[in-house]
Amino acid sequence: MSTIVEALVPARLSTGYRWLLASSWVTNLGDGIAVAAGPLLVASLTDDPFLISLAALLRWAPPLAFGLSAGVLSDRLNRRRIIAVADGSRAVVLTLLVVALLTGSLSVVVALLGLGVIATAEVFADNAAGTLAPMLVHRDDLALANSRLQTGFITLNQLAGPPIGAAIFAAGRAWPFLTEAVLTALGVLLISRVVLPRHGRDPQRRSSLRRDIAEGFRWTANHAAVRTLALTILIFNVTFGAAWSILVLYAADRLHMGAVGFGLLTTASAVGGLLGTALYGPITRRVSLGNIMRVGLIIETLTHLALAVVTTPWIALLVFFVFGAHAFIWGTTSITIRQRAVPAELQGRVGSVNVVCVYGGLVVGSAVGGVLATRFGVTAPFWFAFGGSALFVVLLWRQLTSIAHADADRPSPATAPAPAA
Repeated sequence: MSTIVEALVPARLSTGYRWLLASSWVTNLGDGIAVAAGPLLVASLTDDPFLISLAALLRWAPPLAFGLSAGVLSDRLNRRRIIAVADGSRAVVLTLLVVALLTGSLSVVVALLGLGVIATAEVFADNAAGTLAPMLVHRDDLALANSRLQTGFITLNQLAGPPIGAAIFAAGRAWPFLTEAVLTALGVLLISRVVLPRHGRDPQRRSSLRRDIAEGFRWTANHAAVRTLALTILIFNVTFGAAWSILVLYAADRLHMGAVGFGLLTTASAVGGLLGTALYGPITRRVSLGNIMRVGLIIETLTHLALAVVTTPWIALLVFFVFGAHAFIWGTTSITIRQRAVPAELQGRVGSVNVVCVYGGLVVGSAVGGVLATRFGVTAPFWFAFGGSALFVVLLWRQLTSIAHADADRPSPATAPAPAA
């Protein structure tokens, strides 16, 4: 067993990182269960389409509404405690939902309120958790550390969690929420074992929320590499959101695959992500991070082109498989580059700027995709995504190789102050 653990999570990544990874994997399984169980719960309480759609909205809105505030708290306070409080709160709310279900007193309004609180707490936990790897791992090992964290997200949150959540919901509506409560509480216990160094902020410093948020945006805007990375994430989530917002219609009208086929497309992407996890180590040993980003953006651009012209289901499944591998590799690389470049005391706020770019791009892209599909047909968003992505790749091409090396002179976490928490 020790040999397997060493192969998956080498000791050089630190004991603290191992506790972080265990907590991340456990909570990702719980979150994956909630992806299916939350909407199913609301649908079991009402047949109102608007109320049912709110269940999905309540998973998307909190990162935009509270992401920047979460970043400020991560840079002001003890990050481990933020995770413990946020996830502990989630466990309490989940337990209350279970009690209400068992006593037959749960209304759809209370269910939606509970799901909204859970999603909001998750924003604060995720932002703080996203700052821990560079505090625990040497900068040269961040790519490996992030790939292991992302592996848990793909396998547990995206692949295993939703079908498990749907299956145990069928056995009883309270079971998935009880399971998630237990897993979330276990995640709190595991993260409590992590010992962190100080993250650089002067505890005597006084500042306003607005000033701290502005500092995060200002630092991002003034750092050429991180600014370019944030802009890339924003633009490519606009194009991605435009295409993926009508994916269910694309599967039905263009590929004639129906609801089951739509599920197969997303599954193919997740399975491709597993391939990306297996290949990430060998790829990063042979290819620079800058070139990985170049190739990844080309793959994403060509994905939109392929889906705009494809009408054969098995070819579409292959495209989604390749895209899933790319999404894992590019996402892990972008996280690693940002973490290497950003000072410890700014990791939370700069990470929250990234979150705003991700979800802001998706919201704008979804609106664009809906309009284009309505006026010009189901493939129009994919042509828009291809054209926009291709144009941006051309404009960005020369800058991509320098992004991964902009932090070369920064000290590694090995020189950080002594542990404080």
